[in-house]
Amino acid sequence: MALPLLMIVIGLIVLVWSADIFVEGAAAIARFLGMSPLLIGMVVIGFGTSAPELTVSALSAWQGNPGLALGNAYGSNITNIALILGAVALISPIVVHSQIVKKELPVLFAVTVFALGQVYDGDLSRMDAVLELAVFVGVMTWMIRQGLSKKAEKSDVLGEEVADEMEEHPMSFAQSVIWLIGGLLLLVISSRLLVWGAVSIAQDLGVSDLVIGLTIVAIGTSLPELASSIAAARKGEHDLALGNIIGSNLFNTLAVIGLAGVIQPMSIPVEIVNRDWPLMALLTISLFFLGYSRKGEQGRINRVEGGILLAIYASYTVYLINTVVSA
Repeated sequence: MALPLLMIVIGLIVLVWSADIFVEGAAAIARFLGMSPLLIGMVVIGFGTSAPELTVSALSAWQGNPGLALGNAYGSNITNIALILGAVALISPIVVHSQIVKKELPVLFAVTVFALGQVYDGDLSRMDAVLELAVFVGVMTWMIRQGLSKKAEKSDVLGEEVADEMEEHPMSFAQSVIWLIGGLLLLVISSRLLVWGAVSIAQDLGVSDLVIGLTIVAIGTSLPELASSIAAARKGEHDLALGNIIGSNLFNTLAVIGLAGVIQPMSIPVEIVNRDWPLMALLTISLFFLGYSRKGEQGRINRVEGGILLAIYASYTVYLINTVVSA
């Protein structure tokens, strides 16, 4: 088991590093092609932080490990809200603007319910997967239009940050292409290492790859979101921290599972419907209550509530570990 564990560690390290390289190369190319910093931030950076989940789940489906693909996507969503938002709130209470409660969160909840409809019958067909990808394109188009409609506002913090980063670390078009292709290749290679290690450990322990995907792999592929959200919270940019999580969960629920399903239609483990989806939905609903403004004050996720989210994640993880031990 030592070698598979080593491959997981190496795979995770290279996966996060290569995602960074891929994002920088893609952002630079987008800049050369004339995309605005706002669009680069929303599309390129948003895609980049979810690239680990996408590559791992796609490769898992390709190699015939659907449980790992599903566990990675749903586990990452649970990790994003309970672990990452909980940890960020402990560092700095997260201000939740009313617009997020009125627009982005309802969209995320609607997508979460839609996802249940796709897997409730215990089967994710290729047609179901194509429908998820179509909905993803529609949601992304709506979000981009929403962003562009506010382009003139001075609150485009992410766009400004992307522009400043590019000016501080300029690169030629050739270099950006090399970083893009190199980052993508490393993403695939590191994903293969991670998937092989995860499947090997699951087989050695006699547990499903779903549980491994929900725990080790989900945490590992969520590291980019954790790093970017903590950095945003330290700068007081709470919109970035929360928006990053909402965008990532939308991406995981629709694009990651959709692509995996197109590659390989799969049977849905009953645990997804009975255990993991309900927790994911409950955590999504909790964001409404945590972020709802009271008595005219701005909504916020305070440190106590962040601690509660972390406790929920710890309890869920312990429960999964107990299922492994008792198996």
